[in-house]
Amino acid sequence: MNLLEEKRQQADMNGSGTSKDDVCDIVCYDAEKIRQLQGRVQEDEVQGMAQMFKALSDPTRMKMAWLLDEGGELCVCDMSILTKQSIATTSHHLRLMKSLGIATSRKEGKNVFYSLADHHIRTLIRMTLEHMREEHCHEDTGAGENRS
Repeated sequence: MNLLEEKRQQADMNGSGTSKDDVCDIVCYDAEKIRQLQGRVQEDEVQGMAQMFKALSDPTRMKMAWLLDEGGELCVCDMSILTKQSIATTSHHLRLMKSLGIATSRKEGKNVFYSLADHHIRTLIRMTLEHMREEHCHEDTGAGENRS
């Protein structure tokens, strides 16, 4: 069994629904591209990015990030009302976001206020929303198919 057949068999066993259109018909490599890319992707950076996306994959935390983008700085109490979560749950989510560099906080008297960490996070939220809206826009027409 060649490498291509092994990959297809693995995909079938994993139930990924891979079809012939999803896998190369022949196995070939672009040696120059591989040489250029080897060592450029650092595993610790990949892990860090994965953790950030994992945190934002939770709908409550994504909503919080979006609200911080839209509303700027928000108190934990306000965020709990907006997300319909308890103050304890809201605080837990926001602390996690802070630990991953997604949000920052400051204490003023007895209140804690959170905001997005920087413009990179703001851009990530906005571009994700723009991409999602663009994808949904093209679903009806089929124009969004086969894009990379």
